[in-house]
Amino acid sequence: MRTALLLAAAILGTLAGGCTDGSGPPALPVAGTPEATPAVSSPALPVVTATAIPSPGGTPPPAASATAVATANPNPAAPPDVLPIRGRAPGAVHFVETLAGRRFNRPTDASDYPGGRVLIAEQSGLVLLLDAATAEERIFLDLRARVSRRGNEEGLLALALDPDFAATGSVYAYYSVRDGERRTRLSRFTVADGAVEPASELVILEIAQPFSNHNGGAVRFGPDGMLYLGVGDGGSAGDPRGNGQNLGTLLGSILRIDVRAASPAETYRIPGDNPFVGVEAARSEIWAYGFRNPWRMAFDPESGELWTGDVGQNRMEEVDVVVRGGNYGWNRLEGDECHQPSSRCDREGTEPPVATYDHRDGCSITGGVVYRGGDVPELDGAYVFGDFCSGRVWAMDAAGVGPAVPVADTGTSITSFAQIGEELWLLRFDGPVLRAVSP
Repeated sequence: MRTALLLAAAILGTLAGGCTDGSGPPALPVAGTPEATPAVSSPALPVVTATAIPSPGGTPPPAASATAVATANPNPAAPPDVLPIRGRAPGAVHFVETLAGRRFNRPTDASDYPGGRVLIAEQSGLVLLLDAATAEERIFLDLRARVSRRGNEEGLLALALDPDFAATGSVYAYYSVRDGERRTRLSRFTVADGAVEPASELVILEIAQPFSNHNGGAVRFGPDGMLYLGVGDGGSAGDPRGNGQNLGTLLGSILRIDVRAASPAETYRIPGDNPFVGVEAARSEIWAYGFRNPWRMAFDPESGELWTGDVGQNRMEEVDVVVRGGNYGWNRLEGDECHQPSSRCDREGTEPPVATYDHRDGCSITGGVVYRGGDVPELDGAYVFGDFCSGRVWAMDAAGVGPAVPVADTGTSITSFAQIGEELWLLRFDGPVLRAVSP
């Protein structure tokens, strides 16, 4: 099974950048025909075990859990463990088409929008505004003339509304730049009359990208009002430039900046409580580091914790709860295993992942969301995430009790998750957007 998955990944490549040899994966094929029936979970999927979640203050868990190995269920025919979410066991959840079965061209992100509407961002640079009930749509933002699609992993990667959107009309986009040297750009745009004028762009930040892969790609606002941006290690394979452990570069990090007073004269400010402010040779924008390619991240609306999925190299995919100043190990570690060197690596000062799985079960994690809603009560309070290659979906108690367990096997290329109102949505390359429903 592992051989088949790795072969499929080599043929298809992935947007999220798992298992590359440095040459860059080829483009994915055109999306196929949507499934005739909804995908459901498979009881044969392995259980992913988890380590303790670090405290918000960044205190590492006890030494025993810091080295715990998260392995697949050795008996895949056995039923999965009960998902320990507020005493409820979900069994399987189903995923059904939403937005009237409307198909999208490589969607990468989705966001709630006022008035019962939703934004869908496509990798090409097009953002569509749709009525969530009727799927009536119009173009919200068109960046196709500015967005690079030279590499399979380049494009429009993330979108976020300002927390005070009703007053500011500001929306933020993170994308690969078409013109000039290879780089990614974080920009602010302003909405007027229900659409965005591209001329309103204020470039907040640009980051040079040495290769076309591992751009990262998540923009989220925290409960503190700050903007958080996930950035990959710069690409190729194995982090050849050592960016993951280098505090002197923005690559391989999650950044935290203040854009509330952004202007052409001062596009962002550094929050004074960022962990590396005043540290010699360190970039003060960095909130946490040691990431290979953080693909999708989300704040728990109840606890305020920041969760992300970090795409692995050859063997391990990981889920992290991000703490202030945390070092998540790449490229010394891949998941909770040694990467460089391959044994007896230095784990000192690193934060362990809260869950991992190996490449028998997928090859490129798609980070999810902490779902807080009543539409799928079985998943209320769970961090839900998936794998791009295998299409599997797991959930784990966001309070850190128990393992991540399989809840669905969609058989599709999962690119993102979003909570839209009370609904849990799944974006994919090969068919319409899906939403979770109770079994």
